[in-house]
Amino acid sequence: MKKRPKSVLPDDRYFDPNPQHKKTAQHLYSLVADLPLVCPHGHVDPRLFADPDYSFGTPTELLLIPDHYIFRMLYSQGIPLEKLGIPRRDGGQVEQDHRRIWQIFAENFYLFRGTPTGTWLTHELHSVFGVEDKLSGESAQDIYDQIAARLASPEFRPRKLFEQFNIEVLCTTDAATDPLDHHRAIRQSGWGGRIRPTFRPDAVVNIDTPNWRQNIEALSEVSGSEVTNYRTFIRALENRRAYFKEMGATATDHAALTAYTEELSEREAEAIFRRALKGQATTEDAIRFTGHMLMENARMSIEDGLVMQFHPGSYRNHNPLIFERFGPDKGGDIPIRTEFTRNLRPLLNKYGHDPRLTLILFTLDETTYARELAPLAGHYPAVKLGPPWWFHDSLNGMKRYFDQVIETAGLYNTVGFNDDTRAFPSIPARHDLWRRASANWIAGLVVRGIVDLTDAEEMVQDAAYRLAKRAYKFHAEPDQA
Repeated sequence: MKKRPKSVLPDDRYFDPNPQHKKTAQHLYSLVADLPLVCPHGHVDPRLFADPDYSFGTPTELLLIPDHYIFRMLYSQGIPLEKLGIPRRDGGQVEQDHRRIWQIFAENFYLFRGTPTGTWLTHELHSVFGVEDKLSGESAQDIYDQIAARLASPEFRPRKLFEQFNIEVLCTTDAATDPLDHHRAIRQSGWGGRIRPTFRPDAVVNIDTPNWRQNIEALSEVSGSEVTNYRTFIRALENRRAYFKEMGATATDHAALTAYTEELSEREAEAIFRRALKGQATTEDAIRFTGHMLMENARMSIEDGLVMQFHPGSYRNHNPLIFERFGPDKGGDIPIRTEFTRNLRPLLNKYGHDPRLTLILFTLDETTYARELAPLAGHYPAVKLGPPWWFHDSLNGMKRYFDQVIETAGLYNTVGFNDDTRAFPSIPARHDLWRRASANWIAGLVVRGIVDLTDAEEMVQDAAYRLAKRAYKFHAEPDQA
């Protein structure tokens, strides 16, 4: 019988081939390889941890169906999402045979060569599930059986994996209208895992959101205060922020198409809000109101201490066919050119000097790193830079980030790493890539005589662990509710 090719994870992967550089990088990496994982921003479902006996289901349910990084690549090669088991909004027929879906994926796994998704999956299959064979059409069903057997064991329940992965804290992303029942169940269960919510108000703040009026009704219900005008809207948001903070949140998260900010008078904000309630708001109204609410949320963050994350620059649901059939977050979001310097000036002029505000900025437009974001973070006390995000969460993306940001902003105006994932088992692989990329880049400073080894050892531990803890204010777990 022909021997199957094996999956290989070299110990020196991602490091520069120059012997001195590689030796230094390996030394730095050894200092951080086993540090706990701090996960301050992501999209893992808290339901995984609310039930101690939660099962991931089949390998296809765990690894493929929820992961738009995977199925967007397959779709780009002409494979319909129906064949990959992605549920349709209209309940239309999709492939139900998870082994057949896995076979399609395995036969096309070569598409991920050289991509971060391929890197993460190779690491994940090897280190988490103990898979030694390369994934291919030939090995697909045997690997499916191997993963399925692992998933059926008690050691592969989410809480067990959380502990096995050495996760110190993991933050979810939760709508402003979420009652946080799963978070409450986690805390009341007595389990020691630190799972924190993150307040995301986009669906009620961005008045051009589909079903915005229904979202406002849900906000009224969950806040216990009927939202009938702008003032009651602000009061309801403040109420929800306080509840999220009580439940352990240390941060908020905001998305918008652009970084535009503008301070409206209360009269202007009220007029726009009333038009929105009547379904009469214009496109200009939506832009201005979102820009104003970014400033209002900065004001709230100064008052309640929640860190403010801002993710602009994604043209959401670019492919209407996919959005109409399958809904949002199905791989159809495309980056746009983004401007920060002028757009953020109203917010930063009012609040950027206040050390009580931590505003963490992310971008999908890498041209802004050296030109705008690094200078802004290198000046305003409130501004910090998030790590490479989404399409740039890769080995090359991390190198470009370090090259463009650190000289102007310095390492200590950045916030370390976050995995920003829905794919829970990929978290160790994502953090390992960041730690290796950080060690390799910092090693380059050492071999070129820019910093000495002692400073480099501090820098790599900060990049891997300490910066995220500090930026997101991860201290002791709050009292159990």
